[in-house]
Amino acid sequence: MIIKDHLNIKAISVNLKADTKEKALQELTELLLTSNEIQEKDKCEIVKVLSARESIGSTGIGYGVAIPHGKCPIAKNVMLAIGYSKKGIDFDSIDSKPVHLFFLLVTSPEHGQLHLKVLARLSRFLKDKIFRDSLIKAKTPDDIYKVIEDREKKDKVQ
Repeated sequence: MIIKDHLNIKAISVNLKADTKEKALQELTELLLTSNEIQEKDKCEIVKVLSARESIGSTGIGYGVAIPHGKCPIAKNVMLAIGYSKKGIDFDSIDSKPVHLFFLLVTSPEHGQLHLKVLARLSRFLKDKIFRDSLIKAKTPDDIYKVIEDREKKDKVQ
């Protein structure tokens, strides 16, 4: 499972404007619309699924990172969006620190195994401080895509 194979550069933002958890979920979902992964009519359903997941427990995993995720019938397969917030957003993270890096993941309910594989891979990558720092230093969506591509090449070598 290769993350970049499921990531459209149009679904990456290096300048999230959101200042709350709910607005961050909406803005990240908007990236799925921008990248033609979903239609306008689907936005509310995606945000509803993500908000329901957050009500169970925050997807803020610490280190300034959150991986909001959910399963939704609207998803064709794996949908990813990435956002960076310079200011940081209170996301009820497990370490109580603001979140700067967001990796949104939405899959269809019948792709539960794939959902877990993507989550595990993202989690492993995001525990790597050098990887996180490289993402934070990225200036453009292309830069973020390249950081992910390079990390995946490194992962294949190991």
